[in-house]
Amino acid sequence: MKITGIETYICHAYRTNWVFVKVLTNIDGLYGIGEATLEYKEHTVAQACKELERTLVGKDPHRIEEIWHSVYRDAYWRGGAVLMSALSAVEMALWDIKGKDLGVPVYQLLGGKVRESVPCYANGWFAPAKTPAEFAEKAKEAVGQGFKALKWDPFGSSYLQIERKQLNEAIECVGAVYEAVKENADIIIEGHGRFDIPTAVRVGHALSDFDILWFEEPIPPQNLEGLAEVKRRVNVPISAGERLYNRWEFRSLFELKAADFIQPDVSHAGGIMELKKIAAMAEAYHIPICPHNPSGPVANAATLQLAACVPNFYLLETMSSDVPWRNDISTEDVKFANGEMFISDKPGLGIDINIEEIRKHPFEPKELRHYKGTLTDIRPKNSQSYFNR
Repeated sequence: MKITGIETYICHAYRTNWVFVKVLTNIDGLYGIGEATLEYKEHTVAQACKELERTLVGKDPHRIEEIWHSVYRDAYWRGGAVLMSALSAVEMALWDIKGKDLGVPVYQLLGGKVRESVPCYANGWFAPAKTPAEFAEKAKEAVGQGFKALKWDPFGSSYLQIERKQLNEAIECVGAVYEAVKENADIIIEGHGRFDIPTAVRVGHALSDFDILWFEEPIPPQNLEGLAEVKRRVNVPISAGERLYNRWEFRSLFELKAADFIQPDVSHAGGIMELKKIAAMAEAYHIPICPHNPSGPVANAATLQLAACVPNFYLLETMSSDVPWRNDISTEDVKFANGEMFISDKPGLGIDINIEEIRKHPFEPKELRHYKGTLTDIRPKNSQSYFNR
């Protein structure tokens, strides 16, 4: 069997644009699907996927480790969001091919199941709430759907520092949600890498009254030493890792004891096997893995295959709802019950994309909104759950 080509498809998804990859083979009807959604710079990462075609055409798609290492080695400027997202998408497509060719789900090729389902926390549950009382009501609705925890960023447009008024408003919002759900679910506070060290410490101290599950990315992601400093000085758990791009970067995080939870993204950190290796490193430090997973259906399917076979997999990030065409552009068939998402037993990743439907939702330029105070507009008005369709 040989790889014969790579195709890319971009699909508008309201907050961002999903980037899908199809790796073709010379066996009729056998191909693999991957996802390189980069949350902006979509054309750049799609082109990076296409550039890998020169390297991959003619290669045996079953030789995943060899292909991964040759692509990573020969880039010369190694790592980074664009290369690693392209490599991640191609790598998960190769696992999809292998699983389909052998007639088994990917998790069977990685050691088999340790669980049938994985508990989920909700992101995007709060729209269009603006006041603490509205956040509290939306939180009750999300917990009513079964989610084990709720995550949101209450810090508006603050960047590096936060004014007293904005901090008071953020803490009031946290308190309202905590009181609304504390008997039934945990709360997770997202920082989006926005604060400097003293401000992150100040915020961390303010959050310590609410028994939060974790404070996510309190400072910009490039400074792991600074993250370790924040972790030493606050009394709340710290999470990080969605903007680290391979096992070597995570090695530094572990050695510095900079986080209590890690959040690598299967579409950015190197793909399925790279996350499996990162998770094994984390297991040696007794650290849970809770992958970053706010992207499209293929990334979700790949992350579920990891959840099946990674012992220290703790919580799965899940958008509580999404664009209504998510169910049209893929064959995603997610079962969600009692706050847990069940893992597919279909061959490969257990999912395919519908190219004709994707073409109905062409690329639309989007900009980062984390520091503009518009996070309550995180989903479209006609959004809907994509579970149990």
